[in-house]
Amino acid sequence: MNLTHLLITAFWLSLSYFSAPEKSPILLADPTIFYHDGSYYLYGTSGHDSNRGFEVYVSKDLKSWKRSEKNDTYALKKGESYGDKGFWAPQVFEFEGTFYMAYTANEHIAIATSESPLGPFTQNEKKDLEAPMKQIDPYVFIDTDGKKYLYHVRLSEGNRLFVAELKDDFSGIKAETLTYCFHAEEAWENTQNVDWTVSEGPAIIKHDDLYYFIYSANDFRNPDYAVGYAVSKSPMGPWTKSPRNPIFDKGDAGINGPGHGDYFVDAKGQLQYVLHTHSSDEKVAPRKTALIELEFVKNGSEADLLEVKKGSFKFLEVD
Repeated sequence: MNLTHLLITAFWLSLSYFSAPEKSPILLADPTIFYHDGSYYLYGTSGHDSNRGFEVYVSKDLKSWKRSEKNDTYALKKGESYGDKGFWAPQVFEFEGTFYMAYTANEHIAIATSESPLGPFTQNEKKDLEAPMKQIDPYVFIDTDGKKYLYHVRLSEGNRLFVAELKDDFSGIKAETLTYCFHAEEAWENTQNVDWTVSEGPAIIKHDDLYYFIYSANDFRNPDYAVGYAVSKSPMGPWTKSPRNPIFDKGDAGINGPGHGDYFVDAKGQLQYVLHTHSSDEKVAPRKTALIELEFVKNGSEADLLEVKKGSFKFLEVD
């Protein structure tokens, strides 16, 4: 290659470098990722307007993300399902060929359906799941025996975690099965010593016939918002909190307020957990979306430990 060719090549490389589009951080709180048919779908509480519904981002590799162009970028839009404000903490799952979104609106829980992970998620009858009090942060878990469970937060003397069996059509809980799980009582879970303690963001993993209950504690505005887990032999409990909690906090992330996410298994079989952090150490909002890897580690004759893979933390960005 002569000097002229080298100069031309250098020119085009520099042009492509300077014209490369900048990426922006994804600003979703309470995020969840649903993996289906080779694509990852990301949803969460909007960082700019949580009163409109849930946007959806799509990726093939967990690195390059784009907003969906369908339904004005919204997987669920206000007016097409229950609620008119406070669209928080969605979870998407598939059951018998239908896609479901469990979510919070108006500080109540609802479940909508769609033919696609992109939505639109809708309800023929726009209603919530009946409850005598406010309830938020739904997580639907379908066990290997086919039983369906709703893990959630009830706003009663604090943000307290509960579970109940769901009806087969997801239209509500079996009220007689409603069971208290636990709430924030340990020092790391209430670093500001408040009367109204917060435990929230449930997600359930079944591993070696044990149930691992991932949750977050402290108010989300608290820099010490962090992730822990508890273990049980039954989906209904009782639960034993890990003595190693929290398993991920601001010291691990290098930024305040990491927590409230959901796990998924990626295309390579790796267990991942998507969560949010504060915008910076000076500002809470808009919260930023990030990813960590989880792994089960042998612990002698005791239950395997759930740990975060060191150095796996990274923020997600949109093209």
